[in-house]
Amino acid sequence: MSKENLFSKEAVAKLKELSEKAKTCMFITNLDKKPPFNASPMSLQECDDEGNLWFISSKESNKNMEIARDNTVQLYFMNNGDYEYLSIFGQAFIYDDKATIEDKWSVFANAWFEGKNDPNVSIIRVAPKDVYYWDTKAGKFVSMLHFLTAIATRSKSNNSDGVEGKIKI
Repeated sequence: MSKENLFSKEAVAKLKELSEKAKTCMFITNLDKKPPFNASPMSLQECDDEGNLWFISSKESNKNMEIARDNTVQLYFMNNGDYEYLSIFGQAFIYDDKATIEDKWSVFANAWFEGKNDPNVSIIRVAPKDVYYWDTKAGKFVSMLHFLTAIATRSKSNNSDGVEGKIKI
């Protein structure tokens, strides 16, 4: 696996590609406590052009209460189908103004809320501080082919198809 740290526009593009492709992450709060941490799956609404990650949440949720107490969070995105992974450490911020809700609203949120005017709707923005990614250059099929060849020939895989590195926004 090769190392490739990404910066600036290239970093944001990779963050956007991997997070929006995975779509769901484990959103972890209360990082100052002993494990187990408070983790819950959350659906990403958007990764914007600055690298911020946006989510819809209830004002009354444990997640919002935990962020209000300590806004340091950890996100794990996994796209096992294509062997793509992201680890994001950052700061979370809660918005409940109409303009932000209007901008970030998704019709899928109607499953949890009575529309975007529901008084419990809030938006969470995560500003990444430290990001690490794992990816395959040629995709799952080629990686699996390397793996199966190594098994069939009883040799160690010399697959250099993978890439990993830091993303600096």
